[in-house]
Amino acid sequence: FQSLVRSRRLQDLSGDGGVRKQELRPGTGQAVPPGASVAVKFSGYLECQDKPFCTNCCSKSPGLMKLGKDITLLGLEVGLLTMKKGELSRFVFTPGYAYGQQGCPPLIPPSATVIFEVEMLDFLDSAESDAFFELTAEQQAAFPLQKVLKVADTERQFGNYLYRKRHLDDAKDRYKKALSILGLSPSSEAEQRQINASKLLLLLNLSLTYLKLERPTKALVYGERALEIDQRNAKALFRCGQACLCMTEYIKARDFLARAQRIQPFNHDINNELKKLARCYRNYMNKEKEMCCRMFASLNTST
Repeated sequence: FQSLVRSRRLQDLSGDGGVRKQELRPGTGQAVPPGASVAVKFSGYLECQDKPFCTNCCSKSPGLMKLGKDITLLGLEVGLLTMKKGELSRFVFTPGYAYGQQGCPPLIPPSATVIFEVEMLDFLDSAESDAFFELTAEQQAAFPLQKVLKVADTERQFGNYLYRKRHLDDAKDRYKKALSILGLSPSSEAEQRQINASKLLLLLNLSLTYLKLERPTKALVYGERALEIDQRNAKALFRCGQACLCMTEYIKARDFLARAQRIQPFNHDINNELKKLARCYRNYMNKEKEMCCRMFASLNTST
């Protein structure tokens, strides 16, 4: 602890020695921008303690935290703004950038210097998106189309992150939030195509998410809305076919999946779903046949 605190090899981020950094593993891409939402693993250490006084490393999928709002430690905020995706770094924070002269009794003693080890898992540049949703409806309506599309794409990326972490309800809400701002009145066919392209991605994601939530009726609704934009979209046809199969609507499922197969004849997922449909339909017909046989048998015995 003391050797690191006293080391002169650390990078001085604050200019006054209050926040210093040791990079343990480099990251890739751009550094975290101000106002971003970050997913990090961290552990904080005090002198003469082997175990961290705070950590989230036990969590398999840390949630996103917004800079300037969810992160209250000044030194950590300064340090995170220098990190890239995949980076692992160690930081030294003096009291003025950590818990101050008062500390945080009984856990943090007064005037404590602390060390934080931080791994940058991911981040999303959400500053513009967050600012947009704080505006009134009238102010949002005055936004240029390209900025609205960028905000919608940021919300979709949020949804994708939450989907990958299996937070399906939260992902669904993010997709719907993005979709809610795309009811724009385009001034040209070119603008309508841009809006439709953005909507299509969200509708496909919503259809898939509702399938994972085992709500096929909703999945079908969003899949069919996607087909209103692009009737030859193989993913939308596939999602609709999956939803109908879940609802045991075998004829509709076959129609959707066969249309998807005509567009992408060598798609393994589509072909496997058609095989699954055939098995399910065969089992269904066998059960129907057995039921009829039992009914006739009972009628014969009663007569």
